[in-house]
Amino acid sequence: MVSWIISRLVVLVFGTLYPAYSSYKAVKSKDVKEYVKWMMYWIIFALFTTVEVFTDMFLCWLPFYYELKIAFVVWLLSPYTKGSSVLYRKFVHPTLSSKEKDIDEYICQAKDKSYDTLVHFGRKGLNVAATAAVMAATKGQGVLSDRLRSFSMQDLSSYQSDPVDSSSDTTQPAAAQHRTRPMMRSKSESYNKGEET
Repeated sequence: MVSWIISRLVVLVFGTLYPAYSSYKAVKSKDVKEYVKWMMYWIIFALFTTVEVFTDMFLCWLPFYYELKIAFVVWLLSPYTKGSSVLYRKFVHPTLSSKEKDIDEYICQAKDKSYDTLVHFGRKGLNVAATAAVMAATKGQGVLSDRLRSFSMQDLSSYQSDPVDSSSDTTQPAAAQHRTRPMMRSKSESYNKGEET
């Protein structure tokens, strides 16, 4: 556990922070040699980080595994060994040069497929959202009509507590009677008002 923490700190400080600052200095000074040196380092370090993910899972049980990682990062950075430059020139550059067209083609295909996939899932997402909105509106409309019915039922129950007018037609449904009775009252009230004047 202690060796894991130390290796993480060494990789962070010497493998990432120091080279990042040195790269900044190279860009600021516009020194092409330094710029190329640090670009080679970052390419090798990216490959190291990628491989490290898998080796940490499968090889961490080996004795001195973390110590070997520390030694490798120091070897990459050392101005005496020029490890990153050696690895880049002997292995990475020849491999990438021979496979460059295939890699570029694969990247273009991946971009196209990812765009098509993004559009496809975007459309599906919009369809799901639209369906959910329609369902919510439909359910909301049903709830609203139930509310209105409950209010009208309350009005009927309060109206039924009023005395029943014997002159009204009892064959009408309760809702129709409810609508016509206030109109009859208002007409009779208007006739009574007209007679008073």
